[in-house]
Order: sequence, then C-alpha cells, then structure tokens
Amino acid sequence: MKILVSKKITLDLFCKNPIQIIEKEKNEIISISKNKKTVFYVIQPKALKKLFDIKEYFVKSKITKKEKKIIEKFPMHTNWIPDKDFIQKAALWGISLNEEVSKYELASFISYWEAEGLFFHHIQWQQKLARSLERSRSMNNAIQQKKDITYIPVPDQKTPDGFRGK
Repeated sequence: MKILVSKKITLDLFCKNPIQIIEKEKNEIISISKNKKTVFYVIQPKALKKLFDIKEYFVKSKITKKEKKIIEKFPMHTNWIPDKDFIQKAALWGISLNEEVSKYELASFISYWEAEGLFFHHIQWQQKLARSLERSRSMNNAIQQKKDITYIPVPDQKTPDGFRGK
C-alpha cells in the first residue's frame, strides 16, 4: 500500500479538516500517520476500483490474449480447448494419459461443466479434464476386462494330493 500512497498527512492535520483533505485528494490514497507511523489509509472509491479492476489492469499492461486466458477465471464454454502440451502437463500432475483427448471426450467434459457454471483458471480446467479422463478411461478398461458373466464354471473331479477323500 505504501507505494500507492499519493499523499502523507499527520493525524492532527487530518483531524482538523478531514472532508477538505479527502475532497482535495480525489481518486487517490492518503496515508494518515502519527509519530511517523502509519495509523490508517484513506482510500477513495475510484482508487479502490483501480486496485481491484482486472480489466483496467489488462488494458494498461497490454497482456496478450493467451496470457489473459491463463490469468483470468472463466466459466466453461464450447470453444475451450486444452493446451497443445496437455498430455505432458498431465504427466507432471501425476496423471498418465496414453493418448490425446478425443473430440467426444472433450465435448462430454465441456457439456458437463458448462451446465455447472463454475469459474476456474485455464490450468484448473486442464487439471479437471486430466482427472476426468483418467477416471473415465480406467472405468472403460475395467469394464472391458471383466469376464463373461454367462460363463458357468465346471468343477473338476480331481482331489489334490494330500487331501482326504482320495
């Protein structure tokens, strides 16, 4: 906050006429101090808006569209796609994906999260996709590896050596 302060005033001076001081320093941040220690700050509404207005930050700093996509939280939308190095990133997160995301898997993921309406950063969406793929692919593999449920085992008639009955 110290860097953003436009004016420093003592508490005694501020107490004499606070309204005049505040009106004089429109859109700014004022530091009120006593014995050379800051007691409190007066933050004008416009200065507060500047501090927390992310759109203004992007306009001033000229951040690229890709960087903005990575920094900003957003709800899932139909045009969202993971990064080109998604498989490598998933491996860094401890999720081993052997093949790229199919368009059907991506469409399923997007349609589910679009309906939820939650806001996440781009990297968080990718992590959710990786976990979703890991879960769905492991379930598909488990289903394929199940034995035929119509198979009826036939017990053999042999008694192993060492068991009674032989």
